[in-house]
Amino acid sequence: MELSIFLNDKRSATTKVNAPPQARQMGSLKVSISSPGFIYEPYAPRDTISFWRRWFTKSGWRRTKNDIILELKNAYAIVKLRKTGYSKHKFYVEAIKLYKEINTLLANGDKTALRKAVTEKMYSELKNEIKQRQSAWNMSKLYWEMIEPAVLIRTLRARLIGVDKSDLNKVFIQLTLEIKTKQKFEAYDSKGARVAGDKNKEILVREIWVFEKSLFHPGAYWRLCGRIKA
Repeated sequence: MELSIFLNDKRSATTKVNAPPQARQMGSLKVSISSPGFIYEPYAPRDTISFWRRWFTKSGWRRTKNDIILELKNAYAIVKLRKTGYSKHKFYVEAIKLYKEINTLLANGDKTALRKAVTEKMYSELKNEIKQRQSAWNMSKLYWEMIEPAVLIRTLRARLIGVDKSDLNKVFIQLTLEIKTKQKFEAYDSKGARVAGDKNKEILVREIWVFEKSLFHPGAYWRLCGRIKA
């Protein structure tokens, strides 16, 4: 059974990036990271099926087989990640910091710093998002705040992407997280007038983010590689 996907070298694009602030504080060096540039098997919620259908119909058997394969892929990826010193608690702390940092950079329209915290494809999407927001809404300033601690953070999916069939250690890992937080938001136009949101009101926000990391580049760090509609 294939528990990871392998890429053709031509599909990878290499670029040099600097570590984001939290990574530099841990002593990470400048590294050359080749991001796959896509989310492998994007997470989608599975429909609940009855006990009778699952165990007494052919479609139920196929569904059970597929569910087992999905869980095996999750387990295999996590086992591989743990060999690098992975701790779920430490990763969740880092993921929340990165979540807060990226949202703050988006609110400030800081495209230079944003480039260091996300993959190349994600950067292109977020840069266009900032441009569209500024042009369509005529927004010159955003206020964004996350109320800590996070309401919920959990792993929905773990996947490996191999880049060399002759070396199974040359893989990227993608962890899909569900993140629920309370946030405050307010937007202003060029004259400073409020056009959206209310910074005095808390709203509950649920998002699904995919974080990616190379397991074979020394000094590699987590970056946002995609967002899935919740």
